[in-house]
Amino acid sequence: MCCFQCKCQITFFTQQFGFYLNKSHAEAVVIGGGSLGCQTVYHLAKMGMTNVVLLERDRLTAGTTWHTAGLLWQLRPSDVEVELLAHTRQVISHDLEQETGLETGWIQNGGLFIASNKQRLDEYKRLMSLGKVYGIESHVLSPAETKDLYPLMNVDDLYGTLYVPKDGTMDPAGTCTTLSRAATARGATVIENCPVTGIQVSTDDMGVKRVKAVETFHGTIQTPVVVNCAGVWATKLGEMAGVKVPLIAMHHAYVVTERIEGIQNMPNVRDHDASVYLRLQGDALSVGGYEQNPVFWDKVSDKFAFSLFDLDWDVFMQHIEGAINRVPALEQTGIKSTVCGPESFTADHKPLMGEAPEVRGFFLGCGFNSAGMMLGGGCGRELAHWIIHGRPEKDMYGYDIRRFHHSLTDNNKWIRERSHESYAKNYSVVFPFDEPLASRNMRTDPFHKVLTEQGCVFQERHGWERPGWFNQDGAAPVLDYDWYGAYDISKNQNYKYNELLGKEYTFDYPPHHHVIKNECLTCRHGVSVFDMSYFGKFYLTGPDAKKAADWLFSADVNKIPGSTVYTCMLNKRGGSEADLTVSRLEAGTANLPLAPEANGDAYYLAIGGGVAEHNWNHIKTVLQDEAFNCQLTDYSEDMGMISIQGPKSREVLQEILDTDLSNEAFAFSTHKVCNAAGHKVRAMRLSFVGELGWELHIPKDSCVPVYQAVMAAGAKHSIINAGYRAIDSLSIEKGYRHWHADLRPDDTPLEAGLAFTCKMKSTIPFLGRASLEKQKAEGLRRRIVCFTIDEKVPMFGLEAIFRNGVPVGHLRRSDYGFFIDKQIGYGYIRNPDGGVVNADFIKSGKFALERMGVVYEAKPHLKSPFDPSNNRVKGIYPDNYHNVYKANAQ
Repeated sequence: MCCFQCKCQITFFTQQFGFYLNKSHAEAVVIGGGSLGCQTVYHLAKMGMTNVVLLERDRLTAGTTWHTAGLLWQLRPSDVEVELLAHTRQVISHDLEQETGLETGWIQNGGLFIASNKQRLDEYKRLMSLGKVYGIESHVLSPAETKDLYPLMNVDDLYGTLYVPKDGTMDPAGTCTTLSRAATARGATVIENCPVTGIQVSTDDMGVKRVKAVETFHGTIQTPVVVNCAGVWATKLGEMAGVKVPLIAMHHAYVVTERIEGIQNMPNVRDHDASVYLRLQGDALSVGGYEQNPVFWDKVSDKFAFSLFDLDWDVFMQHIEGAINRVPALEQTGIKSTVCGPESFTADHKPLMGEAPEVRGFFLGCGFNSAGMMLGGGCGRELAHWIIHGRPEKDMYGYDIRRFHHSLTDNNKWIRERSHESYAKNYSVVFPFDEPLASRNMRTDPFHKVLTEQGCVFQERHGWERPGWFNQDGAAPVLDYDWYGAYDISKNQNYKYNELLGKEYTFDYPPHHHVIKNECLTCRHGVSVFDMSYFGKFYLTGPDAKKAADWLFSADVNKIPGSTVYTCMLNKRGGSEADLTVSRLEAGTANLPLAPEANGDAYYLAIGGGVAEHNWNHIKTVLQDEAFNCQLTDYSEDMGMISIQGPKSREVLQEILDTDLSNEAFAFSTHKVCNAAGHKVRAMRLSFVGELGWELHIPKDSCVPVYQAVMAAGAKHSIINAGYRAIDSLSIEKGYRHWHADLRPDDTPLEAGLAFTCKMKSTIPFLGRASLEKQKAEGLRRRIVCFTIDEKVPMFGLEAIFRNGVPVGHLRRSDYGFFIDKQIGYGYIRNPDGGVVNADFIKSGKFALERMGVVYEAKPHLKSPFDPSNNRVKGIYPDNYHNVYKANAQ
C-alpha cells in the first residue's frame, strides 16, 4: 500500500507539473516548503500574483520547519520586529481560519520572561514601554505574583518577570498546510516531491545577470523571479545561480518531557539568564536553549527530510540544569523524546532577505535563526511586497542581504565566527552599545594603527573598524576571537577591549560618559578630529551621469562644479533609501583616487560606511532599471577621510592647506583639490556635528602624514581625537539625521523634516517625486519631533511618546546633548484620530516620554534647540566666544 500511495503521489504532482508547464512560465517560483516558503507564496497570491509556484523537494515542512518549537513572543527590542510579529500572529490566529475555515493549531497560552537581575528586568521594562505604543498588553510581576501565575516555578532567585498574556504557540504542520490551502485557493500552485536541479541565469544587453528559469527533475519553468526559502540548504541553492548566501547550519535541540501534573495552561517561559526556554506541550514541556558550544553541521546533506541528529547530551545538559532550577518538578520527570535538528544561523542573528546583489530577480528568504515560524508571516508579507513592488513596505534594512559588504558574504571565517557568537549570545541582554568580538579587523583604514596606539576603542560596522571613543588609559586593541572558551580554545586573558565593553553593559550612563563629554565639548569650543574613513566613496560618470543624478537624488546636485549638496535617495513611495553628499566635479583627465576621468558630468558620492553596500546596490539597481549609460566606481578602500571640526578648525587647517579657507574663498558646501602638508587631498567644507569644519579626503598612502600634520598644527589649540559616540551626541544635538535610525526607507523627507533636500520647486523629475507631491497635498499623517527632558536620565530609543496621555509614537534615537546639557530624543508621532500632524498639533499637546515604565515630562521642539539659525557651520561665533571658553576651561 505504501508504494502504491507514493507512486500515486508522484504521478499526481508530475501530472500537475506537466499541466503547469503548458502555461510556459510563472511570475515567481518559491523554492522551499517551510514556514517562509508557505508564507511567501500565500502573501504573493493574496497580493494578486496568482501565477506563482511553490516547489518543495519532499513534503511541506520536511526540512527544518517540522521540528521547530513554534514559539511566538510579541515583544522584541525593535519596532520593526514587533510589527512583523504582530502580522504573523494576525495571520495564524485569525486570518487563515477566516479564509479557509481550518484551524492552524494556534494556542494563546501567554509568555513569561524571567529576570534574575536588575539589568534584565530593565530590558523587559523597555519592551513593556514599547509595547504600549502598539497596544500589546504586558505586566511586570514580582516574584510572588509570578508564583501565583506559575505555581510550579522556583522564584527564590528571581528579580521579577514580564508577563505577556497574548503570546502563544504555533503548530508548524497545521500552519503550513493551511497557508498552502489558502494560497492554492487564490490560484497559486504548490508542488511537492519536486527537487530543483538548476537555475538558469541570462545576461542582458547591459551586462546585468537576471533569473531566467528553474530546472527540476520534472521539467523547466521559465520565470523572472526565484525566491530562495530553502533554509539550511539555501547556500547550495544560491550556488546554482552564482549567488552568495552567508549562513551556516548548526544542530539545535530540545527535549520533550513526560507528563507534569499542574503544568496545563501555563505560559511559555524564556529564562534568558539561564539560556533556556520552556514551551508548553499539552501536559508536558519542551525544554531547549542556546549554548556557547553549538555543534556545526559542516556537511549538509540533501537527503535529510524529516530527519534528526542524535542529541549530544554533553552539550545539552546545561539546559536541563537551568530548566530544573526554574521548574524543580522536572528533576523527577522523565524525558519522552529528544529533537535535535538542523537550523540555519547568520552573522548577526538576523534573516537574509531581499534581492541578491549578484542576480536580478533572485530573492532570499532564509537564515531565520530558529525564528522562521515566529517571523514568517510578517517577513512573508514584506518579501511578497518586495517582489511585486520592488521594495518592502517596512524598514527591512536590518534583514536585507545588502547590509553585508560583498567581501564578507563568502568569507567562511567571518560567517562561522560571527554566526557562532550570535548564537551563543542570543539570550544575552540587548544593551545599546554592545559590539561583537568575533571576526574583527576585517576592514581597517590607514589610521587604524596610529589611533589604536592612542587608545581608540573601535566599533564594528559590517566589517569596518571605526573609532567609537578614546580611552584615556592606553591602547585597547581588539584581539582574535576566542570563541568564549568553547571547543577547548583558551579565552583571551587580560583583554582590555572586552573589559571596556563590559562596562558598557548598562542602561545607565557608562563609566566613560565624561570622556565622551570631553570629546563633544572640545569640538564645540575648540577643535576635534574624527576619522570617518569607513565612508563609502563612489564616482558617478558617463554620458548619462547628469540624467542619472537628476533622477537618483532628491536635491538638485547640478550646481556649478566645486559644489557639494546634501541629498536623499528615495524609493517609488518617497521613502528615504539613503542620505549622502554629492559633489559635482570638474571635467578633466583622471587623477585617481581624487578625481576620475570625465569628459562630461561627474559626481563624487560620500556615504556612511555602514550602509555603503546598500547604497551601492540601490544606485546600481536604479541605473539598470532606467537603462542609464553611466558608470559607478568604488574608491572606498583607496582613500581615507578625516573631519576636522570646531571653531578652531580654520586656524588649524590654514597652517597645512595651501588654499584660502576664509568664508569668501571657501564657502560652506563647497570642495576643492589642494595640498595638505605636501599631499594632494580633496577638502570639503561640511559638518555633521554643527560646527565650522572641513573634511579631508586623502589617498591612502598620504593619510598618516596628513593626519600627523593636522595634529601637529592643532597642538597649540589643544586638538583631540574624537569618535562616533561623540558624533552621535553632537549630531542629535544639532538635529542632523542618522540613516536607519531617525531616517529610514519607511520615512519620507517631508516626514523627516528634510523637505529642503527635495527639488520640489523645480520641474525636474526624480524618483519618488510623485509620492511626495501627493503626501504634501494631503498633509502629513506623521512627522519627526525633537524632545528634551529636564531629568538626567539616559534614553536610547524605543521609549514611548505620549501626547495628552495617549501613546502617539516612540523615540527612534536618543542621546545626551552636552552643550545644552539635556537628554535629547527624536521620534515620529502620529495623530491618534488619523488627522494631519502639523505645528499646531505639536504645540497644543502635553508630551511625555516613558522609559522603563517611568514617565517623564518632555518638551517638543519644532527646530533644533542647538544653534537653530545655523550660524556655527557658517563660521559665525560670538566675538568673545574663545575667550569665554578659555576662562571657563581654566
